[in-house]
Amino acid sequence: MSIPGSVLAAGWIPFVVVIVLTLLFSGLYIRYFMSKYDSELSTTLTAIICLAVALMTSILVPVDIFLVSYMKASNGTFKPWANDSQTRTDLEESITYAYYGLYAIVTFCLFFLLPFMYFFFEEKDDTEETPLKSRLCSAFKFTIIFVIIMAVLLLIGAFAPTKHVPNMNETEWKRIESLFKDLGSNNGEDALSFVISSLSLIGMLALILYTGYGMAALPVGLIKGSRNVKRERMKVQGRREETRARAAAIREKYASGKRMSSRDRKRVSNLEESEHLLDREDAHLEACDKSLVQKCLVVLRPFEVIIGIVFILVALLVFISLLLTNIDKAMHSLGYKLGYALPTRHLPNPVDIVLVFTQKVFPLDYILMDLIIVYFVFCSMSGIRNIGIWFFWLRMYRIRPRRTSPQGLLFMCFILMLIVLAVNIVLYELTPQYSSFGSQHYITDNGTLTVCSTDAPPGECVITRMALLLTRFFYKMWFFGAAYYWGTWVFLLMILLGFVITTVKKSRSAIDGAVDKDDFDESDDEDMIRA
Repeated sequence: MSIPGSVLAAGWIPFVVVIVLTLLFSGLYIRYFMSKYDSELSTTLTAIICLAVALMTSILVPVDIFLVSYMKASNGTFKPWANDSQTRTDLEESITYAYYGLYAIVTFCLFFLLPFMYFFFEEKDDTEETPLKSRLCSAFKFTIIFVIIMAVLLLIGAFAPTKHVPNMNETEWKRIESLFKDLGSNNGEDALSFVISSLSLIGMLALILYTGYGMAALPVGLIKGSRNVKRERMKVQGRREETRARAAAIREKYASGKRMSSRDRKRVSNLEESEHLLDREDAHLEACDKSLVQKCLVVLRPFEVIIGIVFILVALLVFISLLLTNIDKAMHSLGYKLGYALPTRHLPNPVDIVLVFTQKVFPLDYILMDLIIVYFVFCSMSGIRNIGIWFFWLRMYRIRPRRTSPQGLLFMCFILMLIVLAVNIVLYELTPQYSSFGSQHYITDNGTLTVCSTDAPPGECVITRMALLLTRFFYKMWFFGAAYYWGTWVFLLMILLGFVITTVKKSRSAIDGAVDKDDFDESDDEDMIRA
């Protein structure tokens, strides 16, 4: 029996709508942060496409969950169209191919497109027009290094010894039979899975740093708000007068015509540079004080506080759910050799319970799951903006509205793509029941309606493709599952540390990100006109 059009429409039409919204959001977000004084169409389009592709890998998860849940009726039986196992298999394979297709595009973007466009822009000469051929050749030369790294990872994934499917008579198989009924995979799938798992592990580190801090910085920043413009301007003017006085005192020492020492020349130069920066801050603060937007923000300030409180409650809910899942895994999982797989949830998980319950009202759970994904993305973006992009102790790029360099945007997209890959892992950790079986139920031998889990008899429940892909690879290479499990503990600690830091930290400036010592004065003039 073929899949009814209503089923495909209910699952895929919302996905198409979300794709359109994702493209729109990616375009607006990149346009908001890209520099108006140093940009190139090729890098801008690359950043938009890469950000949208990364987000699509996450928004496919709700579609996956919906389709497997929609196969069963509320009484625990398969719907007429899903009674045929071949129909279910065809639907499952379409989801699997969608995952692999998106992950393949993500791999292409991370190992070829983003590095190529980064070096392509780096080869641009500001003083003279660099030949296009020369820029392409130089960019390709550097990109080859990333392609070689990708090839090495693919080879390792394809040929590295992995854990094989256990004998069906062994105890280990009995423990995972229903979950891994199609455990086997070919070398091509293993190779791509190894690459994505390696990237997700790097993304986990970025998620710990940026998303963990952002989950605290975003709500606390909204509640604290920005500093008072008038008071901040008075402080800036005071520092400027003090700087002028210090520079004048040094010059006074040489009023008689005596030659100024190199040390004092350097001090005067630094003071003049600081004074110039303070002049620009004062000009921006003056424009901000007169701005109509600033007056509107004062009126909307109560709503900003309310949104901040809501975000804190969401962060608390996510924190508690992840904590309970990790405790549950510590007590009841199959152990590190099986990637800490949790066949059945034993402890209550608030987010998991809410999503399973709201699936009764389509598309409420779909919307909530998408909102959770958007929440993680916003927190990640907040963390990147607050921390910046660093190479060890050296700040490489600052992410600022209308002032971010093209290289900074590409780096930001690179980090966000890695984080989104890790977010897919965290979603599985956050909602193990919902992400694995949705709201499916089955009827036991004694006629009881029971929530689906790996304890269900074979063929009674359908596991989502995301959960299958993750747990299957965690079984074959347990290191990744164990690393994500312990990474989640570090992520929880980072959230707590982030709240401590952001609570102690001063409120942000009213012109946060508007002024930097590396900016050129023409950009200030344009901003003054706009304000």
